[in-house]
Amino acid sequence: MGTVVDDAASVEFHAFFDRHYAELSRLAHLLTGEADAADDLAADALLALWNRWDRVRAADHPVAYARGVVANLARTRIRSAVRERRRIALFWSQREEKTENPDIAGVVDVQSALRRLPFRKRACVVLRHAFDLSEKDTALALGVSVGTVKSQTSKGMAELQKLLGARGAPLTMPAMVRTGEASASGRDR
Repeated sequence: MGTVVDDAASVEFHAFFDRHYAELSRLAHLLTGEADAADDLAADALLALWNRWDRVRAADHPVAYARGVVANLARTRIRSAVRERRRIALFWSQREEKTENPDIAGVVDVQSALRRLPFRKRACVVLRHAFDLSEKDTALALGVSVGTVKSQTSKGMAELQKLLGARGAPLTMPAMVRTGEASASGRDR
């Protein structure tokens, strides 16, 4: 089932598109600095305009309305890019540390237990405890709230304690398999 399109509105929109697409694309390019993204932003803006064409054509200044849509889409794209750059910087800014005489069996047990955690819990635990990120930096890296980081880290650590033994003594893999704890069923997502 499709929508009934008013032929006059369609003709009017196509004329608007032909007259203003290049200008809107140029505006997107100047706002984002990305030539490749400019055409996509202009097309997305025009699609949004088409979906609300009755409102746009009734506006006093339809071109100004279109420019506002492009500006908002460009702002969203820039903010997303900034957030992504911050996440990447957080992951790569940590200095590499070397450990003398690491407990290889313990490391293997912890890695095995971490793999059994759902992604968000695992990511919170790893970023907070292995990378020593603050709750705020972890939230920024994962794109979640600080409260989510707190709850997921707490729940993840509780699950790790169950998997590794209540007193913190790591269980060996065979012991985990014998007790049935290595089964992946029933884990919380």
